Amino acid sequence: MAIVKPPQQLLIPLEVEERLLMGPGPSNAHQRVLNACAQPILGHLDPRFCAIMDEVKMGLQYIWQTTNTHTFALSGTGHCGIEASIMNMTERGEKILICVNGIWGERASDMAERIVVFLKGILENKPKVVFITHGESSGTTCQPLEGFGKLCQKNDCILIVDSVASLGGSPLNIDDLQIDVAYSGSQKCLSAPPGLSPISLSPRAWKKLLSRKTKVPSFYFDFNMIANYWGCDDEPRKYHHTGPINSVYAL
Repeated sequence: MAIVKPPQQLLIPLEVEERLLMGPGPSNAHQRVLNACAQPILGHLDPRFCAIMDEVKMGLQYIWQTTNTHTFALSGTGHCGIEASIMNMTERGEKILICVNGIWGERASDMAERIVVFLKGILENKPKVVFITHGESSGTTCQPLEGFGKLCQKNDCILIVDSVASLGGSPLNIDDLQIDVAYSGSQKCLSAPPGLSPISLSPRAWKKLLSRKTKVPSFYFDFNMIANYWGCDDEPRKYHHTGPINSVYAL
């Protein structure tokens, strides 16, 4: 019987040299953030950890300049923000308008076509959801968003905004802009390690979620349960998944 021996490399203490990160991926983290990562691990429903989650929620409300109650962080990178937003805000057979100005619109289209019909033109096709990227890292562009929220409200559709590459680097006051769903990533301008996708839902977005005729197709990405885990309702926090404890510290 073959025996796999322990790799000798794993017996050597890990040392990673410093890099100046200038690419579209993660950015350098301040030593204070790295120190936070090294704090002791707590249980995922430990009262102290729940209090830290509450601090993170308040910080996200501040940086997005929003009073949205349903502001929290998904356990996953920015891609999970895209997929979770589309899954929660749309149902099979509904129409979604994807504004494509680079790779992130293209990926949103790829995810959306697995669930719904995606198309062009608000007035002509009456979509239920409109998706647009604020900071398009593949094209180094920042999309002005003034007027989009008002147009979507006028036409009774939900506006989803990808702010993975822009949150913390460019002002994004989501209440003023009437954005219904905004999500981001912890590793870009926020300069924390990858692994969390901050998200905020307006009362309009939450109302649409509650009016679904079918369950959200993903258990892991179901905002109803994740928001409860983050203490966004008046119910006791329930176990949904084991949150990435030290990543939350860093954020």
